[in-house]
Amino acid sequence: MIRILIVDDHQVVRQGLRFVLEQEPDCVVVGECADGDAALAQIDAVRPDVVLLDMVMPGVDGMGVLHALQDRDERPAVVVLTSFPADDLVMDAVRAGATSYLPKTAAVDRVVEAVRAAATGGSVLDPGVAALLVRSVRDGGTGPLARLSTRERDVLAALTRGRSNREIARALSLSEQTVKSYVSSILTKLDLQDRTQAAIFALQQGLVPLREALQTDREP
Repeated sequence: MIRILIVDDHQVVRQGLRFVLEQEPDCVVVGECADGDAALAQIDAVRPDVVLLDMVMPGVDGMGVLHALQDRDERPAVVVLTSFPADDLVMDAVRAGATSYLPKTAAVDRVVEAVRAAATGGSVLDPGVAALLVRSVRDGGTGPLARLSTRERDVLAALTRGRSNREIARALSLSEQTVKSYVSSILTKLDLQDRTQAAIFALQQGLVPLREALQTDREP
């Protein structure tokens, strides 16, 4: 039996997914929640095999959940279901460990297929997402910056310009917790100790021109 946790801030979506999945003889919904903090607590409490995860939620969002799960030895498979299939979000989610990435407009059979695939280590991707991954592999760059996702480079550029986590979150439409997760991931991937080293690295790599890093006009 596949144990499933549904994470979405819209109750109607959660109820619809629960109804669909509980019609399947090999699926059982062991919990549902509306934000990332609750999701992480529920994952510890009910130990699901698969998490159906929305990306845009209040507080800790879907990306924050994915980053938090990266630090765990035992973690469920994650199927992302989202209304916001932006290219950078897709790539960041896959790099952070999502096994499948589908729009909420996906057919019911496709969602069930993704859950079953995730439970056995497989993946189901929307055709547009699959094409994006192919382009990313084909066009991928080299050098240290290539280790970072598009969103991680955005965060690195912002902190190099002296922005606080709150300012970065506001500029990139992320939660502060997600920004913190990105900063931690950046430091780990680049083997750096702190934000100062990260800023110096970004300047050395030409990610941000020195004149921009020295500007003092910041958001209030």
